[in-house]
Amino acid sequence: MANFFKLLKNENMKIYRRLRTWIMMGLVVIIPALVAVLMAVSTGGDTEIGAWDAFTNLTSLFFLVSIFSAIIFADIVASEFTWGTIKLLLIRPWKRSKVLLSKLLAGLIFSLLLTLIFIVVNWALSFLLFKNISTPGVYPAGYSPFSFNLEMLLYRYVDMVIICIFAFMLSTLFRSSGIAIGLAIFLLFAGNILQALLRPEKYAWTKYVLFTNMNLSRYMIGDGSAAGMTLGFSVAVLSVYVIVFLAVSWIVFMRRDVAA
Repeated sequence: MANFFKLLKNENMKIYRRLRTWIMMGLVVIIPALVAVLMAVSTGGDTEIGAWDAFTNLTSLFFLVSIFSAIIFADIVASEFTWGTIKLLLIRPWKRSKVLLSKLLAGLIFSLLLTLIFIVVNWALSFLLFKNISTPGVYPAGYSPFSFNLEMLLYRYVDMVIICIFAFMLSTLFRSSGIAIGLAIFLLFAGNILQALLRPEKYAWTKYVLFTNMNLSRYMIGDGSAAGMTLGFSVAVLSVYVIVFLAVSWIVFMRRDVAA
């Protein structure tokens, strides 16, 4: 177990020693700050805008966390082949399964850290710039502003993890980190388009497609019962996809020839 923690520490060092990582963290702070300031200036201190309303609006920038996390996941294995360090990594007394698991966990830790930074920064900005705590915003029945935003962020984090694990699979499939990153980001944005085109009301088979079951937050407002789809159904379908993505990743990585 101690050796595995050393391996996990090594993978985290690879992530946080790169300037790219700190730039991404900085952008997660700077961009929401700029948007929050613009919101405050444009409203001119309007008391109709509450702190929780501002926080809800700022959470729409969560796509930044998704993009940066997907980049890390898409690069974490492929970069070893790009830099030629995969041989040095695998000659050490670590099983391939542990090497891949450490990379997966390091990516998940990064995504969780980036999410926490995003939440704390947005919360601080909202309650510093917008003094009206009692928000007049309209939230679905049964939700307080806190519970609504917490559940919304939870669903967005789950959606992000699905995309990141897909990016992780791409990272094991391609030796080029550029290809893996490009495909991961493309699918991250193409997902919304595919979700709009593939309507379960018209095509029953589409309710089993990955992107049709994404955006779990839609169930919070009752927009998801079409074609018999429920939150539980979508979670089950997404779980199957995650298992498949991880299985493919493990099989490819365990059998890949690194001699070339």
